[in-house]
Amino acid sequence: MSEQKKSRRQMLEEFVARKPDDAFSRYGLAMECMNSGDPRAADEHFRALLHSNAEYVPAYLMYAQLLVREARGEEARQILSSGIAAADKKGDQHARSEMEGLLSEIA
Repeated sequence: MSEQKKSRRQMLEEFVARKPDDAFSRYGLAMECMNSGDPRAADEHFRALLHSNAEYVPAYLMYAQLLVREARGEEARQILSSGIAAADKKGDQHARSEMEGLLSEIA
């Protein structure tokens, strides 16, 4: 299949297959799955991303949003708690406040 015919998801899947621990590619694939209506695949990719790159702060909020949409509030709270700790460690107050806001909505 030529490069022009591949979907964004297919290209991201190839990037992740070549470099499974690359946070940016894995995050992109998780987001693509989430936005295209494949929550199971998005869940899998967010889990893999946070397992290998626990410091990748943006993933926590987006993963929690997915979990909230899937009516998995308790899991979302756990992810947000971990994300807030990761944001604190990096000094990312903006991400922390966004996660706290979502946490307050589901608590």
